[in-house]
Amino acid sequence: MDSKRRLGIVLIILSTLLFFMIPVLPFLPITVKMKVMMTTVLAISAEIIFWIGGFILGKDVIKKYRRYFNPLRYLKRKGEKDSDT
Repeated sequence: MDSKRRLGIVLIILSTLLFFMIPVLPFLPITVKMKVMMTTVLAISAEIIFWIGGFILGKDVIKKYRRYFNPLRYLKRKGEKDSDT
């Protein structure tokens, strides 16, 4: 795997970790003002990092993985063909 693709994957994983940190913020012993500010910063930065990683990986990789998360595919049997491939 080349370094560009690896960077894209790392950025998407980092953005997921940032999104997972948001629900933890209410339990931290900091002021409400800081919690609101940190939530906003985490959400915006995670979204930006995700799209940069997606741009680096390219539309073919994103299209491939988006197909895995399509709920219409969950109920299909293994032998059936996909209409979106």
